[in-house]
Amino acid sequence: MNQVIEKIEQSEEELRKIVREKYSEIALAPREKNSSSCCGSGGCSSEVASIFNEDYSSLEGYNEDADLGLGCGIPTQFANIKSGDVIVDLGSGAGNDAFVARSIVGENGKVIGIDMTEAMIAKARINNDKLGFNNVEFRLGEIEKLPVGSNTVDVVLSNCVLNLVPNKEKAFSQIHRILKPGGHFCISDIVLVGELPANLRKVAEMYAGCVSGALQKEEYMKIVQNAGFQNVSVKKDKQITIPKDILSEYLSNEEIESFYQSKAEIRSITVYAEKEGQSCCSGNSCC
Repeated sequence: MNQVIEKIEQSEEELRKIVREKYSEIALAPREKNSSSCCGSGGCSSEVASIFNEDYSSLEGYNEDADLGLGCGIPTQFANIKSGDVIVDLGSGAGNDAFVARSIVGENGKVIGIDMTEAMIAKARINNDKLGFNNVEFRLGEIEKLPVGSNTVDVVLSNCVLNLVPNKEKAFSQIHRILKPGGHFCISDIVLVGELPANLRKVAEMYAGCVSGALQKEEYMKIVQNAGFQNVSVKKDKQITIPKDILSEYLSNEEIESFYQSKAEIRSITVYAEKEGQSCCSGNSCC
């Protein structure tokens, strides 16, 4: 049993290393290169920016330097953020969603961005220094071991990052832990409906590109519910089509045609869910 656990942990660490290396490369690259790639996976079709990434440019709080073109939704759109809220943005990158969230929480709120890539944290801190916000901070850390206290956060955000986390059960358990009773999350992510071709599932580069690390949609939703969340709902759901020039790097022409003709789908979803509210103790008063 210990050997099995050790192998799983080694495999998960290998995946984290792949993601760190890829996103360190992205952090140091010009935005134009990132936004023309598949979730920043590098060197693929210029069409993909309009497929994965959403247009933030009209949103209050938008900062062009913080937008690396890596998202697959706009989680703040459905997050019911209020003035004064404490927000945590998981996989905060250069700070794009964190700065949009800060525009909503205002001076009395707080935004904490968490990323496991040192280069991303450095880039986000530089952007924040330019903006001069004293209620936004960026912390280095892994989503499976969040550097945030329990029951301290009103809203958790994340944009196209949970699919990159090797242990998604731990990730959602940590999200549940840090949220206050009655708090909630809003997460945009990539999921699957049907089976990807085996070659795509095996390729580490596609894992770092947000595709082969994605779960089946039903499994994803079950993990959220098993973590103890309630009122779980999908606020947005759209199909993603991977252009043929990207697929040709991993699949034969026959495999590509078979994939396109199959019922398998890659989908971008935005999920909302709540942590149960404060429960009453025995007696006449609540905890």
